[in-house]
Amino acid sequence: MSPTTPTVALGDDALDGLERALLGAGPAPTLPDGATHVIYTDHENTPLARAERVDGTVRLTPLKPLARGTGPAWDPAIRRSAADVRDSLRPGAPRIAAVVRSLPTRGDLRLLSCLAAEVAGAEPGTLLVVVLVRRRTPQGRVSADALVRSTRHAVAQLRHDARIDVVLVAAPHADDGVPPQDVAGAYGADTVHLLDAERSKAEREAVASLERRQRALADDLYPPASATELETIAAPSGGAVVLLTGLSGSGKSTIARALVEHLESEGHGATLLDGDEVRHHLSKGLGFDRESRETNVERIGYVASLVAKHGGIAVAAPIAPFASSRATVRRLAEDHARFVLVHVSTPLAVCEARDRKHLYAKARTGEIAEFTGISSPYEVPTDADLVIDTSRVSVEDAVERILTVVLAGPAR
Repeated sequence: MSPTTPTVALGDDALDGLERALLGAGPAPTLPDGATHVIYTDHENTPLARAERVDGTVRLTPLKPLARGTGPAWDPAIRRSAADVRDSLRPGAPRIAAVVRSLPTRGDLRLLSCLAAEVAGAEPGTLLVVVLVRRRTPQGRVSADALVRSTRHAVAQLRHDARIDVVLVAAPHADDGVPPQDVAGAYGADTVHLLDAERSKAEREAVASLERRQRALADDLYPPASATELETIAAPSGGAVVLLTGLSGSGKSTIARALVEHLESEGHGATLLDGDEVRHHLSKGLGFDRESRETNVERIGYVASLVAKHGGIAVAAPIAPFASSRATVRRLAEDHARFVLVHVSTPLAVCEARDRKHLYAKARTGEIAEFTGISSPYEVPTDADLVIDTSRVSVEDAVERILTVVLAGPAR
């Protein structure tokens, strides 16, 4: 990568658009005005793809795989490239797609059955069931994992014979104006049906109205799998604050994001207090001296305690190097909810080897003052609920260990 190549950090929605483009199911992201080439990165500055304008079009070259979640929406058997799906379809046979954007209703199941019969009516063909999924669930929306689970159940209910293939695909969705019909077409569909757009007026009104959620369930609107997902989302959960502490590069942020994704997929209200966003919005103007660092962590603890007070689960992953500020966060949290302190104990040498921004090197040469682990101390927690070394423990296992503690029981 050329050191002069400009970089563009993408948010979650834009990352979904980039993944969709890399899978061949949508256009490449638009280059910034005046740019001929850029490197797209994630929020941790990991280079993901190079984009360059060639003959008026944008060409993407993947550099590193995008970070993946662990739930069913990330199953590689359904999160496939468009070319791979097209190559697996019967050549020359009719291909009808049903696009799923919300929990399937009973009416959707009837339409899927009709589409399967239509495919089988003339000659052997394929029914593509394309679930549009996001890596982060918007507030108040059904998670990607819930959509995939309920759609898998709906597909399993279909009665069809060997004359048709039913292919389930999870396709990244972004709010960038790309029509769902175009995405389904990229996977090989000749005709596309948007299930939620073809519902009856009564179903559309019931699904859209939060006030009628329980009435919709009572009226037997949803089949059992969809009803279970909806009831899970509606069920209140005990509040909790999860504070991950450790050196820069220890893996705190990666675990925190994976933990929030998992919690959201299981219907828990989870909030990620991202370090960069907190510094920009909540702690703007603070430096990196000891007092500023402690103030930053205590502000995080205060906001996290408010989230937990109202039944949510707040997850934060600052370095939090000092025991006094961690104790303040514990006190604020335990006034309302469960508090879980996770010491991400990855050794300094490993953290330093992972450092893509060369912060440790700059700290060792004195370019960065008061850098934790080099020129500023890290006070190892003696009261951690969990100790996780990411050089020995995978992200998936780390998330499972934290969930065991977070969801173990009521707040203290």
